[in-house]
Amino acid sequence: MKRFLRTAALTAAAFVSMGANGIWNNQVTAGDRGYEIGNPEAEVTLTEFVSYTCPHCATFAIQGEAPLQIAYIGTGKLKLDVRSIIRNDLDLAVTMLTQCGDPAKFMRNHTYFMTSQKTWLSKAQNATRAQVMRWTTGDGSVARRAIATDLGFYQMMETRGYSRINIDKCLGDNAKANDLRANTKADFEEFGIRGTPSFAINGETLENVHSWRALEQQLNTLF
Repeated sequence: MKRFLRTAALTAAAFVSMGANGIWNNQVTAGDRGYEIGNPEAEVTLTEFVSYTCPHCATFAIQGEAPLQIAYIGTGKLKLDVRSIIRNDLDLAVTMLTQCGDPAKFMRNHTYFMTSQKTWLSKAQNATRAQVMRWTTGDGSVARRAIATDLGFYQMMETRGYSRINIDKCLGDNAKANDLRANTKADFEEFGIRGTPSFAINGETLENVHSWRALEQQLNTLF
């Protein structure tokens, strides 16, 4: 719990970090395949490929997200492009929730699901056969709402200011679901992604970089 609170405090600090031209951490736009955070004119673009059901991705968020926000994005010298890799139906449901509504809410939604992953992923791993059947068969929007009900996502999103109507609308967007799957396929083909988290700098995939420590070493060669 203490570790979680320290991480939350660092992350909160990151969002008020001042860049030379403004609060770059609060500059969030929806890109073609993900969400872009930071100075649009930054010389360096870091692309982060994540899966919400990937424990290593949650570890990266806990260890690296705050220093990345404070030392690189907040200063305006780096723009972060977060792209979701859809590995399964649970990944898809969580991605649709993190991207629900105003793009300005995305990064905090992302952080919330990553830092609480251990709790909700444990529920998913201990699901009954009947629950899994509800999550993986039939109409996609109905299945995603079943996931949200069984894993407590409605309550989580309500603490973020979303109404049940808002949540259902986001989970029911089948066109969005298809786009997210297509984006994953395109990223695999373009970047050769073989696991998550993975990273690219200015469009070049970083080989064997899957942790904050390894990524920080790469960033330190640039700045």
